[in-house]
Amino acid sequence: MEAILKFYGKDIEATEFDSWLEQKAEVLRPIASKWFEVIKDVGPEVEAIFRDNYPIGCIEDAPFAYVNVYTAHVNVGFFYGSYLSDPSGILEGTGKHMRHVKLRPGADHNDQAIATLIVAAYKDIKNRLNRIG
Repeated sequence: MEAILKFYGKDIEATEFDSWLEQKAEVLRPIASKWFEVIKDVGPEVEAIFRDNYPIGCIEDAPFAYVNVYTAHVNVGFFYGSYLSDPSGILEGTGKHMRHVKLRPGADHNDQAIATLIVAAYKDIKNRLNRIG
């Protein structure tokens, strides 16, 4: 049986999104806020948590997507991104499972492709959870 990463109780940080965002570079805040809203709104059962000091979208404690803010860019990341179809070729990373899209202020972003990846990640984690019952 396939193992699924899950975050429970002590794994989850008591951080508020707005407080976290206020500590980030002002130019990056709209990017992070926009994409975390998309993650949270992708389905009715999505829970927003914090882990490792960044916000994550989960279903039944299983993470599927996150947003993290760095010095000069924002990552929209996917916990099982290596399994997602990426016809636009925007996913980065070489890990076994995780992939991300790097977004910089002022740069053109393929919003439709990013939104499509978020929906795909949401559907993927739901399928994974259904397989383990």
